[in-house]
This record gives sequence, structure tokens and C-alpha cells, in this order.
Amino acid sequence: MVGLKDTTKDNSNGESTLSENIKQNIDRIYRTSILNTLKLYNNNNTPTNTTNNKTPLINDENSGEDDSKRIKLYSKIKDEYEPVKDLPMVAPSQKKPSAKPSTSSIEIKPTIEEMEVDKSIDNIIKSLPKQDEKRRRINDDDKSSQITIYNKPNTDNINNGNRALINQYEPLTYTKPEWHPPWKLMRVISGHTGWVRAIAVDKSNEWFATGSTDNTIKVWDLASGELKVTLTGHVSAIRGLEVSSRHPYLFSVGEDNKVLCWDLEANKQVRNYYGHSKGVYSVALHPTLDVLFSGGRDSSVRVWDMRTRANIFEMKGHKGTVVTLKSQSADPQVISGSMDTTVKLWDLATGTSAATLTNHKKGVRSMVIHEKEYSFATGASDNIKQWKCPDGSFIKNLSGHTAIINSLALNADNVLASGGDNGSISFWDWKTGHCFQKTQTIVQPGSLEGEAGIFDMAFDKTGSRLITCEADKTIKFYKEDEDATPYTHPVVNWKPTNNDRY
Repeated sequence: MVGLKDTTKDNSNGESTLSENIKQNIDRIYRTSILNTLKLYNNNNTPTNTTNNKTPLINDENSGEDDSKRIKLYSKIKDEYEPVKDLPMVAPSQKKPSAKPSTSSIEIKPTIEEMEVDKSIDNIIKSLPKQDEKRRRINDDDKSSQITIYNKPNTDNINNGNRALINQYEPLTYTKPEWHPPWKLMRVISGHTGWVRAIAVDKSNEWFATGSTDNTIKVWDLASGELKVTLTGHVSAIRGLEVSSRHPYLFSVGEDNKVLCWDLEANKQVRNYYGHSKGVYSVALHPTLDVLFSGGRDSSVRVWDMRTRANIFEMKGHKGTVVTLKSQSADPQVISGSMDTTVKLWDLATGTSAATLTNHKKGVRSMVIHEKEYSFATGASDNIKQWKCPDGSFIKNLSGHTAIINSLALNADNVLASGGDNGSISFWDWKTGHCFQKTQTIVQPGSLEGEAGIFDMAFDKTGSRLITCEADKTIKFYKEDEDATPYTHPVVNWKPTNNDRY
């Protein structure tokens, strides 16, 4: 080593000492090595004084290095600094006199500058990230049924323009959808001479009624599909039907501005609710109160007393035709969808709008309410959207239809069916929004291909039959495939491709 010579001297006690020149050289080389290491790899922002000129050891330009450089720094400091950090103390009596001093057995006391460097290095080592904190958090509870995606937020440092060293990961977990058997066509019923626009199923699950543009209402046997009775009274197309679960009444609305009540025990009209000035397109019944709701082209939702035929409220707020109406016992007790692309939640006590949902970009033509989860879904030509009651919080989109969605139906097995004006039917898993089946209706012989539209649909009370009303003047029954298993029809393509919410 340059600057080292055999300049040892024997003192009166027989101890070997180094000359002041050698000590200064060793201190200078030691400090230079530590300073070079710190200047190259240190990212601590606290300046440390090592000389009388107070030269900063930390450079602000290196404060934005990534984790790999910090690990390299930790390794280098540990390898070079650990051998000299805890240097053992050797007593002079244990030393043997030699001609040349051994650097491994020399007792060197740290100076004030070295103690300051020592504190700086300790602070750097303490600030280094642990390996356990760097590992990604992966959900191993159920790897077969869940997929976890980590969104890494933008944590760029605005001051120095460098990427931050610590990244936080927010997990977005997607649950594998429940398996549902596919649905297939079971039966086709003919009898109407016009488009079948509306359907309603009785609570006893013994019969159902359909309304058509031939101005008639037909009642069918659900088991055999035979026609029971035909009701005439409308002079224009029938657009909505509703069966009371508490009375033997059937309510119908049509484009002739009429809201009629039919007594099914006598098979005749018993009440007429006057008030609409234009065609009526939707009707709903309150599940526990004797209250009737109707909406139409006059952009209003009217509330009727079922017994006295009195018009309780005329709830205004929509700017387009009210195409769909639903009612439930809990708030909001009335939900309406309109061609003005909005969905309104109404306060039945005051007759005013409690909330307006404007997420849809096209006219809302269909709606369905979940009986247990306190939520509902609306369908338009852009998307099917799920909402949470009572404030109408948006849950998620169900995308995949390429046509105007005219009807929605939901059963107790969380199977959501949607029908489009091009004859397409999609089956969705309600909880996850996964479309597990898409099918196309088959028009009856003699009909045009353009008459494949589906105007309304409903599940029977057991949820095992899906009944559709179509533009080819037929009524079709669909049922689950009894031969299907999770092995023959597995759940595929359920992993999300993007994180779009709206």
C-alpha cells in the first residue's frame, strides 16, 4: 500500500505502535471508501458532515431510485461495512512483535467524523424496505374460484419527476360465477293474430295471460298451453298486463288510453280508470296496498285507488314516454323507466321524485326487481345496469347485447334473462353479471325474418319455465336442459377483460 512503510518503533513497555503518518493514511483511505459508496448509492435525504467543509453525503438527485438499487445499496454497505463496524478489541499484551504491522489485528478507535458516518449508514439501513413488505399480497383463500388483479396507482413524485419507490396495490377481486344449466326451446303456442306485447303469470302458477296488438287478452293454461278464455274490451293494442296476488283481478293498459280491471271469476270488465290523455304503456300493482300505477305517453305516472278508481297522484318529472313500471313494498315503492333515458325513484307518501338515475344513454324499456337482494336492473339499448335500493346506487353493467332490450325477467335461481328486438335472448348470472348463454329465437314458418323481436318475457312462479312474447305472433316456452352438467357445459370466459364500470 502506498504510503505505508516499516516505521514501527519499540517503546519502553514493549508495545508496537504505528506512526502518525500511517494512521492518517489509513483514516484517509477508509473515509474515502465510505464516502464514495455513499455518494454512488445512498438515497437518504439528510445531509451528513464528514469534513470541516461540511460536504453533504446525500445527493437529492438519487432520492428517486427504485427498489432494486436500494437492495444493491443494502448489500454493498453490509459487505463492506460489517467487517470493520464491530472490530474486536485486541489487548497489547496479546500481540507479538513483528517487523510489519498486521492490519487485521490493529486496534483503531473511531474518530468523531467516523461516528457521524456510522449514524448515517445506520439510518440508511433502517429505512431500507423489508423483503416481506415488498411481496405482493395474493389471495390464496380460493384460487380456483377467484381472480385477483392489482391496480398500481400513479405515485410519481412531482418535485423531482422520478417514480416513487413504494407502490401500493389495491386488489379487485372477481368471483367465479355460479354454474347454471343452459336453456332450450320447449314449446310454441299460436293463437294471437297480432304482435304479442305483454304477459302476466298468475300467483297460483296455473295460468297466464297475454295481450296483443289484435286488441285481445288471452288466458292460457300453463301446463298444457291450451286457450282458456279470450277477453275483449280494448280498441287498440294492449301494452301491459298485471295480475293481482290479493284479488281475482287482472289489469290491462293499452294504446287506447284505457286502464281496465277484469274480474276473472266472471270474465268481464268491472272498472275503468280514466285520466290518461294518451296511450298507456306500463302498469304495476303495489304488493301490499290496494294501489295501482300506470304510465304512458303523457310522461306521467298516475297512482290510482283500486277500489274507488280515484286518481291519488299524478307524478310528473319524465320528459318521455314511461315504458316500464315496477313496485315493491319497501322504499322506493315505485320505480319508473322512460324513453328520456332516465330512471326515477318515487316517494309514494308525497308523490314526488326521490332520485333520478341518468346513467343510461338510451331509452329505458324494461326493468326487473330482485325479490331478496333489495336491488333492481334496468335494460336499454346500451347496457343492462344493476342498481342498489333505496338510493339507486350503481352496481355494475351487463354488456353484450347488440340490440334494443325490450324485456327482462329474473327467477329465484339468480338467472336473469333479457330479450332484444332482433330475437336474441341472453342468460346472465345475477351476482357476477356473467353471460353464460346466448341464443336466437326461431320465427314460425311463414313469418319474416324481421319478425323475430321479443317484446316481453316472464318466468313462471317456480322459475323453471321462461315464457316469451314475440313479434311472429307466437308464445314460446323455454326450459333448462336436464342433460347438461358442469362437465358438459362448463363456465368459460368469465374472467374480466377490462375494469370499465360505467
